[in-house]
Amino acid sequence: MSRMIIYCSLMGTLLACSSEVNIQNRKPINDFESRATTLPSDSLIHGHSYLSVYSQIYSNTEHRTHNLTATISIRNVSELDSIYMIKAMYFDTRGHLLHDYFDNPICVRPLETVAIVIAEKDNEGGTGANFLFDWAIRPGTAEPLFEGIMISTSGQQGLSFTTNGIRIR
Repeated sequence: MSRMIIYCSLMGTLLACSSEVNIQNRKPINDFESRATTLPSDSLIHGHSYLSVYSQIYSNTEHRTHNLTATISIRNVSELDSIYMIKAMYFDTRGHLLHDYFDNPICVRPLETVAIVIAEKDNEGGTGANFLFDWAIRPGTAEPLFEGIMISTSGQQGLSFTTNGIRIR
């Protein structure tokens, strides 16, 4: 019986060690190229929204920071109509463009969510990163919802918080 317990413990340890995920080879959450679309020719309402994002946050003093994983959530809250995302631009603390995520407009179907993930080790955005979104909807369709979810865990300690986007024009 004790041999069986030792064997099971050893196998569990070996399996746990071998199940490490290689994030370099992981497919992206969303393949934006496959979502590319042309905007419908009917009249659309265009909007521009802002979202604050933190790839780092200060701890104890301004000289110590913690890196965070940020999930940028683009949500279509309409039950009936698609929304069109034209641009998703990521800026650092100083306002320099780091990445423009869409080469072409993409379609987000009713009640669908599209996510952009900024990895914890990617701290280019800094403590005051920003996203700007350009989008289009049909008249009468609810505007998209933009949220940022930041998280970091170390040992048994965790830190998480959210931010909400606002329409700026």
